[in-house]
Amino acid sequence: MRCSTQLATAVLALAASGAVAMPPGDVVAGRRIAEANCISCHAVSDWPGKRGADVAPPFASIANDPARTEMWLRVFLQTPHRRMPDLVMTNREIDDVISYIGSLRRD
Repeated sequence: MRCSTQLATAVLALAASGAVAMPPGDVVAGRRIAEANCISCHAVSDWPGKRGADVAPPFASIANDPARTEMWLRVFLQTPHRRMPDLVMTNREIDDVISYIGSLRRD
């Protein structure tokens, strides 16, 4: 839990500074959703035991690709894709996952 609190504090500090434009989601909840649903194909983090597979692009690569904007992610997560499971998420969960991915962005 301590790591989650530290991550949330760091992201909030960055967002407050204006350095990162973040959607209104919960970064910690987004990480949990990613670990529960995305880790079988994506490397969702660099944390030991939580990294995940390398079948699909790592979340850090997605976060740092300028073409993959918040809007791109939002549309992608709401559109069925051949190679991606039909994961149905609420708008809140989508905001959370996008916020988590955004937290992985390097400046």
